[in-house]
Amino acid sequence: MITKQSVIGIVGLGVLGGSYAQALCSAGYESIIGFDIDSEALQYALEKGWIQEGTGDPERASECDLLIFCLYPGVFVKWIREHRNSLKHGVLITDVTGVKRAVLNQIEEELPENAEFIACHPMAGRESKGIRFADAGRFQNANFIIVPTDKNTPEAIETMRQLAQDMGFRRIACLSAEEHDRMISFLSQLTHVIAVSLMNANDNTNLAEYTGDSFRDLTRIARINEDMWPELFVLNKDFLIQDIDDFIREMESFREMIQNGDTDGMKQKMILSTERRKMFDGEGTK
Repeated sequence: MITKQSVIGIVGLGVLGGSYAQALCSAGYESIIGFDIDSEALQYALEKGWIQEGTGDPERASECDLLIFCLYPGVFVKWIREHRNSLKHGVLITDVTGVKRAVLNQIEEELPENAEFIACHPMAGRESKGIRFADAGRFQNANFIIVPTDKNTPEAIETMRQLAQDMGFRRIACLSAEEHDRMISFLSQLTHVIAVSLMNANDNTNLAEYTGDSFRDLTRIARINEDMWPELFVLNKDFLIQDIDDFIREMESFREMIQNGDTDGMKQKMILSTERRKMFDGEGTK
């Protein structure tokens, strides 16, 4: 079981890695090692007091009881493949990656028998990149998903639940890898595709002085990490393509109603969307 005195390694001190370091430090974890090839990120975390040590040497992973990987999926798998022999016996490994089926399969193939990987997903991402945008406040009242398999021990699941609580997450849920990837396709990946497409559908660079909140709200996530999201989309393409096709059909249905002047049909769609949004906001049906 991980305690406040356990040695925790955070691999990748970007926005999420930095936020994890800040949150765990604030929660009283006493020995946090930051791993990154960017010396400026390490120095920033050290100056903030979020980590006790910073290193670019993966061999130092041998000291860690818990390793938290805040890397892109492909980089995560590559790290494990190249440094699996540096892992401490009995180490618990977790991640923050936005897709699970592909990552789980690859990591479980690469890990030595004396290590345990339990996948997790903090639902608290941001569009910015780099540790200077790290903010543990993003975890307060956010959702945290644990994605256990039949290879995980009850102790590992409870450890991640406790860690999430210590960092301030409000709702902690367990999903299978397939349930997670299906959910994340619709709630996150599709919405990013829509935001990017809306931003690119028209050269709107000269419209900022005229727009209202609706366009700003819909395109907030169009400021996107172009290195990470294409990889996530491809790794989850079966679910995402299905969701894109469903969205296109809905758009085509709306287009036909507008073309035919079907105001009653549009009203019904809007009534349904309003009720669903009320349910989403926890208001229930009126």
